[in-house]
Amino acid sequence: MTFTEAELTYLVEHPLGRLATIGPDGAPQIHPVAFWVNADAGTLDIGGPALTRSQKFRNVQADPRVSFIVDGESDEPNPIGQRGCGIEIRGRVEIVPLDPPLMPVFDNETLRIHPRRIIAWNIDEFGPASPERLPHMQGYNSRNIS
Repeated sequence: MTFTEAELTYLVEHPLGRLATIGPDGAPQIHPVAFWVNADAGTLDIGGPALTRSQKFRNVQADPRVSFIVDGESDEPNPIGQRGCGIEIRGRVEIVPLDPPLMPVFDNETLRIHPRRIIAWNIDEFGPASPERLPHMQGYNSRNIS
């Protein structure tokens, strides 16, 4: 499974994220987007009206590497008082046609993110302190996806 149960729950409950793509000049460009989780495939789908005419679409056609972040603030602080929580998904985009599209007003073309690395903070259980982990990093978990 690509995502932990806690990560899946977080993603489903927070359907707005920011997609970072690489622009034509090599600089990052960030776009707020709605997304859908495909838990079975372990991917995220992003669509939109006139998506194929957007800069983000052109960017991923030229370079499919992306970073996607969903973050926010939790109601309860973790054991060391931090409220920030979220997930960053680094991966590659595949452009796939969906029929029907994700929403009636969206293009059929869809950006499908295949995660390669997942970094989550204060979503899963709070880890124990250890000499190699700084106290403020106890809530962070990261892993590569094969």
